[in-house]
Amino acid sequence: MVREAYLDHAATTPVDPRALEAMLAQLRAGGNASALHGAGRSARSAVETAREQIAASLGADPAEVILTGGGTEADNLAVKGMYWARREQDPRRTRIAVSAVEHQAVRETVEWLAEHQGAALDWLEVDAEGRVHPQTLREALAAHPGQHALVAVMWANSEVGTIQPVAELAQIAAAAQVPFHTDAVQAYGSLPVDFRAVGATTMAVSGHKIGAPFGVGALVAVRTAPLQALIHGGGQERGVRSGTVDAPGAAGFGAAAAGLADLEAEAARIRGLRDRLVAGVRERVPQAVLRGPADLGADSRLPGNALFTFPGCEGDSLLFLLDMAGVRTSTGSACNAGVPRPSEVLLAMGLTEAEARGAQRFTLGRTSTEQDVRALLEALPQAYRQASAAGMADHVPGGAW
Repeated sequence: MVREAYLDHAATTPVDPRALEAMLAQLRAGGNASALHGAGRSARSAVETAREQIAASLGADPAEVILTGGGTEADNLAVKGMYWARREQDPRRTRIAVSAVEHQAVRETVEWLAEHQGAALDWLEVDAEGRVHPQTLREALAAHPGQHALVAVMWANSEVGTIQPVAELAQIAAAAQVPFHTDAVQAYGSLPVDFRAVGATTMAVSGHKIGAPFGVGALVAVRTAPLQALIHGGGQERGVRSGTVDAPGAAGFGAAAAGLADLEAEAARIRGLRDRLVAGVRERVPQAVLRGPADLGADSRLPGNALFTFPGCEGDSLLFLLDMAGVRTSTGSACNAGVPRPSEVLLAMGLTEAEARGAQRFTLGRTSTEQDVRALLEALPQAYRQASAAGMADHVPGGAW
């Protein structure tokens, strides 16, 4: 029997016991953080303590932390909110420069703005490792001076683990007087994230990626960030995110954030596991190709990330075979209504559709062990043989397979 192994931490990581206890304690205490009586003041105190913990883990001021329902909402608030505010200030500002490898939370948002709000999108191409080069952004901004509402480039990619040169990109945007948004959902908890040092205007993070409960995240925004609200109501969270503040969720998020104090040592441990995983996959399945940065160092790739493509098989087939063996992985590609599609990230990096369809992402986190890596390496050769024997699905016109 193969030991069960969870290798999908990029999707979500198990809840930190400290975060769970903090959330349960606040659930038991109750109280609306907007109420003026004792219970309300107690809930407000819990929220503000959590805000301070989150800010400290992000190199931000507590006043810059806007609590949201997760990373997707934070991305939407930043992208839509800044687009609307900047266009209102100057109707010429209808362009958005955005990387070609963004998460759907940003990609779908800018495409919606293009379809319904008149936005023009400048897709920033990436190299074969999934990286945006600073010159690409310089050229995009210089081609349409004064017309950009914002720039959006993620801190690190969730599929192939590529770390972007966000500080340099933010500096280029600032020189052109254009706000810079970065989706740091994957970077947070894996890399040292310093909002003030990187120079971004806004930054999105999510609680469940670092061991907090689902349903809580934050948009970190400088005080001068041009933002319009998506949700209107009581004016909570600087007036741009109305609604009763989730005090239990915030408490859990804060506790998880406080638990990142050992980040550098933990990242080094996870990186060591990942390197053994990469070496083991290459040894046991020589046909597999590691995608993303060839350099596995701390400055190039997320410590827990390893995405391979396996020629001659469908990623979904390999996923299900590994799952049957007790190994939980991901294809790293979007799947709508059960119809798998090649990863847009891998296609943007220059892979063919057939190559991209063979993707399998292995991601490690705080609960990962040597046993998890061994379980994968024991199950993978047989799973790959079976998936290869099943072959590739036929192509269906229109992009489905």
